[in-house]
Amino acid sequence: MINQVKAFLAIVAVACVVPAAGLAIEAYSQDFEGLDQGSLSALGDDGWLVFANVFSPGGDYLYGYGVFPAPNNPDAPAFSLIVTGQGGPEQGAQQLSVFSDYNNGDHAVGNLIESLVFQEQMIDAGAVDQTWIFAFQAKRGNIEGETTAVAFIKTLDPDSGFQTTNFITADMTAIGELWSEYSLSITIDEDLVGQLLQIGFASTASNYEGSGIFYDNIDFYLSDPTSIESTSWSQVKSIFQ
Repeated sequence: MINQVKAFLAIVAVACVVPAAGLAIEAYSQDFEGLDQGSLSALGDDGWLVFANVFSPGGDYLYGYGVFPAPNNPDAPAFSLIVTGQGGPEQGAQQLSVFSDYNNGDHAVGNLIESLVFQEQMIDAGAVDQTWIFAFQAKRGNIEGETTAVAFIKTLDPDSGFQTTNFITADMTAIGELWSEYSLSITIDEDLVGQLLQIGFASTASNYEGSGIFYDNIDFYLSDPTSIESTSWSQVKSIFQ
């Protein structure tokens, strides 16, 4: 019986150590309450980035631009903005609004502007076989016309001209005007080591059509179904009594 307890404790000890040492991808949580809404660099300072792709009305790729720190400028709305008054008790005072780059004049000629707002990091070998969850809350803003919107997990290969190797999406185009919960997941395989991992939101709009979606309570975390590291000494004793 004593040997069984020692063996179980050894497993617990390993479980407590290995996840912390092996988090080769960093977890991220944000409810936007602690960011300074009046700061033009508030989102960029928190690590948010933007990139845009431009397509002809027929869908031909024209050009891309970025990567830039995410803006937070209500006087020149482009990509992203910290807003107030859109949340309930769970969302608090401040939320993230994601929309098109309205500073791009190609809206006026009917080109499609795909505007992406995201967090980015490099995938290390320690993340292989880990499953990561991207969870968030969202509600409809002023999206209209032919505009589309998605949330995404994306991986890109820097050694192949930043070719997209995964693009896992949740369609946000037709979501409701009440806050709801959404999640995406990705399991890291060895081929992704050294690639970029992005989590974020995108809209594709033209002709200055409305494209806003509100997001809040973002959580990017390692899925750990065993949860053995939380086992207490009293729980260990109870197993063998």
